[in-house]
Amino acid sequence: MNNHIPVLLERVLETLGDISGVDIVDATFGAGGYSRAFLERGANVTAFDRDSSVQKFADELKSEFGERFHFINDKFSNIASHVQQSTNIVFDFGISSMQIDTPERGFSWRFDAPLDMRMENSDGVTCIEFIKNSTVPQIASVLRDYGDIKKAGIIAHAIKEKLPKTTFELRDLIYTPRDVAPVFQALRIAVNDELREIERALNSVPNLLNDWGKCICVTFHSLEDRLVKQKFKELTTPIGDPRMPQLPAGFQSLKTYRPDEEEIAENPRSRSSHLRAIQKNSTIA
Repeated sequence: MNNHIPVLLERVLETLGDISGVDIVDATFGAGGYSRAFLERGANVTAFDRDSSVQKFADELKSEFGERFHFINDKFSNIASHVQQSTNIVFDFGISSMQIDTPERGFSWRFDAPLDMRMENSDGVTCIEFIKNSTVPQIASVLRDYGDIKKAGIIAHAIKEKLPKTTFELRDLIYTPRDVAPVFQALRIAVNDELREIERALNSVPNLLNDWGKCICVTFHSLEDRLVKQKFKELTTPIGDPRMPQLPAGFQSLKTYRPDEEEIAENPRSRSSHLRAIQKNSTIA
């Protein structure tokens, strides 16, 4: 078993309510913390993850829960290609602790490793290749948009000039210590096309959920949270000109949550997390 701590798990379960016999899509399987909790409460779970290295955790759950658990090694933006309908969909966005703590994945500046950053493990363009194929203005735009780096142009020029091949080489190019984490975050988001993946996934939610089905999203930084907040606002807003009689919104908002002090103390990486949820209204008048 693994020691992964699912963020805001109790709040996720509280939002879901009674899930015995209910179908749930765990769109971001990771080390399987959410899936296990759902299965232990009697749910039927279909889990997705683009990272093939999590297969060992999926195999554990499959051997324990049998036909109630199904794992699909694919991006969560492709859920609609595999699932027709579900009662609940749960997203836990961002990078997993397991990925950060695996040095050879190249996500963390704490370990000296090849500058990879791919969530797929072996598919797609590495961070090294992304830097090589990008111009200074393109890299600067990524640092500004995804990392809020104020001197993005200077750092982008240094990155392009030196073409770092390892995490330490990249880290040592960033002269302001507080910019290290945002630079790594920005490049990781770009390499994995994370924000567009979230947009595609959220756009598929309305057609995937059954009546009264719930979509729960746990985010970890403002870029993710802004996308979720905007999409949920769109789905919960009545349809039509506000000056005229409007059609009811397709969804209703549910309670939002942040981690309490106890959870933050137990799992510091939960500090920036935010849970938002919506519930689909019945299509029967």
